[in-house]
Amino acid sequence: MRNNVTEFILLGLTQDPEKQKIVFTVFLVFYTATVLGNVLIIVTINTSPTLGSPMYFFLTYLSISDSCFSTTTAPKLIVDNLSHKNTISFDECMIQLFALHFFGCMEILVLVLMAYDRFVAICKPLHYSVIMNRKVCGILILLAWVGSFLHSIAQIILILNVPFCGPNVINHYFCDLQPLLRLGCMDTYVLNLLVVSNSGAICSVGFVLLMISYAIILHSLKHHSAEGKRKALSTCSSHIIVVIIFFGPCIFMYTRPPTTFPLDKLVSVFYTIVTPFLNPLIYTLRNSEVKNAMKKLWSTQVNSGDK
Repeated sequence: MRNNVTEFILLGLTQDPEKQKIVFTVFLVFYTATVLGNVLIIVTINTSPTLGSPMYFFLTYLSISDSCFSTTTAPKLIVDNLSHKNTISFDECMIQLFALHFFGCMEILVLVLMAYDRFVAICKPLHYSVIMNRKVCGILILLAWVGSFLHSIAQIILILNVPFCGPNVINHYFCDLQPLLRLGCMDTYVLNLLVVSNSGAICSVGFVLLMISYAIILHSLKHHSAEGKRKALSTCSSHIIVVIIFFGPCIFMYTRPPTTFPLDKLVSVFYTIVTPFLNPLIYTLRNSEVKNAMKKLWSTQVNSGDK
């Protein structure tokens, strides 16, 4: 069937002009803070000699994923609420869909790698430097990039097989699979099952693996000293918080039948914009090493500016 749709209309979060001003202001602040916070983490890790462990190597890529993941949706949402132009071309919609799933999948895989890193560090400390050497970490990140690409290209292939011949209004603020499939001029039941088996499986399996790994880590802490337990609990608790706030909304959106709930937009805001904003706060406020490195970086910049 021929595709007659060249652009889509995004209804956004609200059609009320006054509420749109509030949305513009709030999400401009959130997005700016997200980018600045994650860039600060990346700069701090790459300039601090004390943050050279694999955990911070993976944290760098988590910050990159967060910044890019938020950028796939937030700028369009902000601009639309300012200009009241809420259309997106078919090609731009496909690019946004690809980028959203690419960086979302990348974030999931990096979180899994961070959990594996903590598992090796706590459960196999004597072999840690051998198992998690820089070459292995680089290969793991490369595999995460490849896996994210394959996941995203599968989504694009899936949606390009759907003909759009009628309505082009998307009741959302970005292009995603479920809203697009509802506009298709064909029976999309099988395609929805493929969405669940792809995106839903990645979210669910990733979450289960992470919870199992952290359960093993916490169980193994009984053999450690009080100081070792404190440091491990501090690190793992921040990781677990990130996992819960990211995977909860992700599982809610991608592991269910093709139905629409009033909470869908709010849940989407949480995992596409709020979570990338919270990650830098969680990893800095709960990590003394990162906080100390940031203080040193700041004092160095102040001192160099005074000269």
